[in-house]
Amino acid sequence: MVEELIVAVIAAVCACGVYAMAAARVVKQYERGVVLRLGRLRRDIRGPGFTMIVPFVDRLHKVNMQIVTMPVPAQDGITRDNVTVRVDAVIYFKVVDAADAVIRVEDYRFAVSQMAQTSLRSIIGKSDLDDLLSNREKLNQGLELMIDSPSIGWGVQIDRVEIKDVSLPETMKRSMARQAEADRERRARVINADAELQASKKLAEAAAQMADQPAALQLRLLQTVVAVAAEKNSTLVLPFPVELLRFLERATPAEAAEAARKVSAAVESGAVAEKPADRSEAVGAGTDGGPSEPPDGAGPPQTAGPLDDAAGLPGTAGLPDVLGVPTTPGTSTAPGTPTAPGPSHTSEEETPAGQTPLTTP
Repeated sequence: MVEELIVAVIAAVCACGVYAMAAARVVKQYERGVVLRLGRLRRDIRGPGFTMIVPFVDRLHKVNMQIVTMPVPAQDGITRDNVTVRVDAVIYFKVVDAADAVIRVEDYRFAVSQMAQTSLRSIIGKSDLDDLLSNREKLNQGLELMIDSPSIGWGVQIDRVEIKDVSLPETMKRSMARQAEADRERRARVINADAELQASKKLAEAAAQMADQPAALQLRLLQTVVAVAAEKNSTLVLPFPVELLRFLERATPAEAAEAARKVSAAVESGAVAEKPADRSEAVGAGTDGGPSEPPDGAGPPQTAGPLDDAAGLPGTAGLPDVLGVPTTPGTSTAPGTPTAPGPSHTSEEETPAGQTPLTTP
């Protein structure tokens, strides 16, 4: 009898131990326990710590309440401006209602992942390429709202969504690089033109100041020469004043006009020169000092022409004096002035009849 009692007690203790082992559950701090008794949801959610369930009757589902970081696979899409891109993202979410996460959705992780992929494709099709590259904060907010709307019924709260990377085709990368380079070159040219404009204004002010003080230009020229000579050069470059060239340019037409005026005055006034001595002797003069008749066969006496050449031709003695040019040896400069010895030029037409024509030695 006693032995049977001892065996019964041991059996009861073993049964209690087995029941306790089957019924005992431990819920961690970041978890919540959802109990289904005979397939029916128990409203009391088991908190962290030790808890008991009815073996073979209750089933405990543990739900992680931590924030889950889930990468969204890269999605290929076409933007609103017809650019093919490849975008991937990352999503942060957590379970706020353990019972809904177990009852209303089969696998809330898979559901959130699929919803994130479809929402990302939708965002890509509604956005431009510039928005994907520069306005990501707005796109992240829109993507979060699109995913969070259906996930509220699943007991899941979307904490944050971030677009991680935007991959572009190589051709588009090269095009964008050329565009950025052209834009930078445009800005550089604008800055350079602005600098040239400011420098020109300053130079105009300096030129006006130097115009009031002409000595300042000479001092600036000497300063430039000193700056060039400071470098150990074997050649010294001396700037030539541009004002001198302008002065010569203005003076040259005036001098030419003055010379032409003198020539015209000489022609109109009939300035002529006496013939050379040998030529006057060939014609001869009367005994009484009056004009004598030319010999037989001889032409009329030659007079000085205003446009004859000054190199020994008849009648050009007075033209060099008018122009301020020294007379050529062998010609007379004024009537009655003795001529210097020199070669004479005579033609057959000018030689009187019966005389031997003179030739130039």
